[in-house]
Amino acid sequence: MPTIERDRIVADLLAHYDIHRRVLPWRALPGETPDPYRVWLSEIMLQQTTVATVGPYFRAFTERWPTVEALAAADQDEVMHAWQGLGYYSRARNLLKCAKTVVAEHGGRFPETEAGLLELPGIGPYTAAAIAAIAFDRPAMPVDGNIERVTARLFAIEAEMPGSKPELRRLAATLTPERRPGDFAQALMDLGATICTPKSPACTRCPLGPHCEAAAKGIAAQLPRRAPKKAKPTRHAVFFWLVRDDGAVLFQRRPDEGLLGGMVMPPSTPWREEGPWDEGEALSHVPAHTEWRELNGTVRHGFTHFHFDMTVWTGQAVGGGPDGVWARPDEFGALALPTVAKKLCRHALDGGTLL
Repeated sequence: MPTIERDRIVADLLAHYDIHRRVLPWRALPGETPDPYRVWLSEIMLQQTTVATVGPYFRAFTERWPTVEALAAADQDEVMHAWQGLGYYSRARNLLKCAKTVVAEHGGRFPETEAGLLELPGIGPYTAAAIAAIAFDRPAMPVDGNIERVTARLFAIEAEMPGSKPELRRLAATLTPERRPGDFAQALMDLGATICTPKSPACTRCPLGPHCEAAAKGIAAQLPRRAPKKAKPTRHAVFFWLVRDDGAVLFQRRPDEGLLGGMVMPPSTPWREEGPWDEGEALSHVPAHTEWRELNGTVRHGFTHFHFDMTVWTGQAVGGGPDGVWARPDEFGALALPTVAKKLCRHALDGGTLL
């Protein structure tokens, strides 16, 4: 792209941004210096999560842990509990690891370069570019879904996603200005979120309309093209609802690594795709020897890469019961329960009502 055209694109978009920029809890107001801690926290939360969902979580986190030093001193269970409902729980574990690293190895200051940021736990190329650009105004281009879409339309890239991602990243990088790169990156994000939307883009209101090749060809709404999605598999598991005489229910903490790592759930069979578990198979995985009864109905939950069908079996603990995390229903709110576990709890407490 000729330099003069890139400069015009940058100037037109920044002029629009200065008037129409979104007000977001983590975004510095005009004239304010961005807080790297808030930029980092928001970027981690926004991975695979919408702005509307993140807002309340971000406010709660920054009220409870207003600085990276405060977060570094937090207990992992506290952080996991505060994160419940956001999903992708490895982000929460890495959030705490990163905060501790920044405090212990960098004196509480985030590195200002992409290379330095990439050394921190939980920070990949996109997040490093976003923090470098937005927090430190370094010339970097964080290519998220909004920027991919704007770029695909601006350059009329008709190759299918995800195969076109490397080319879209390359083209987006050619737009990166030396002056106000952080504002420009946020302007592209805002444009994708408010005007250059996935469906029915408002091309007549777009400040980049005169520069957009897809708009000129009348194909903006068709881009970016995507390869057909593969059907999601379904996994099956039996969860065991073991209750003590005092009403407490047995939960187990999942390993830190892997899906829902660090969260707590009732004990279960392995999660498999081969089909539902029969009685003999399920009983080989019970957490305690007692009489087990299967509740009616199936609990269904959707993860990003698979559907999950769950049945619940209930039993009464003999004596104190096995080791684990025991909690009565009125104490469930203090547990780091993922959304899928909350569904299981409602199903069990309702006596098997189908969800």
